Amino acid sequence: MWTVWTVWMVWMVCLVPTTSEALCTEDDGYKVRLSIKTALGGDAYEWNESEMFFFKATLAFAMRTYSGGEQYDVSNILVCDETLRVSFVFVVTKPSNTSELVPRTEVENAIKKSRHRINSAFLLTDQTLDFVGINPTLAAPIQYDTPPWLIAFGVVMGLVCAGIVALLVSTFLNKKRSKKSADEEEAGRGNGILCESIRGKDGLFNQGLVDDDRLTKL
Repeated sequence: MWTVWTVWMVWMVCLVPTTSEALCTEDDGYKVRLSIKTALGGDAYEWNESEMFFFKATLAFAMRTYSGGEQYDVSNILVCDETLRVSFVFVVTKPSNTSELVPRTEVENAIKKSRHRINSAFLLTDQTLDFVGINPTLAAPIQYDTPPWLIAFGVVMGLVCAGIVALLVSTFLNKKRSKKSADEEEAGRGNGILCESIRGKDGLFNQGLVDDDRLTKL
């Protein structure tokens, strides 16, 4: 009895790593490259088992966040093909069945959704923490309360209205100036006629008074 139990335990212990190695392949998984020295220079930290555990934990967090709380754990993150230059391949297994991989699209979407949190955890960026085959997530487009086209339309209409008002004011002022000039010219003409009339009247003299004056002198 004990012999059978011992054989079964040994078989299970040997089977788990074999199954994990079979699931974790570059064809089914994602390759990760970390450029820690490039990003941090003299402050670069050493990559070790604790950092790898932290990486698995962040991925488990990303999967939980994306799936709405499904119980992913570090045991669901399988890593293989690890190199000294800090690169490796990982796959994600389902919590309900660790022998089945999570579809690639779900893994990609989970990483994209939590990409900023993952980068921040390791003090890296999209360029120095490279998930090969998973493009960096672009910033969400800005949502305006008023559509941009409506703002542009309002600006154009405002300029058109301002131009019309300026044209009307300019036309009104020009007409007012023209009328004032015409009135001044007409007034000038009237003053000229009046002056000529006065001059004519001043030039008339009474011949009788002149004759009287001559007789008085005699």
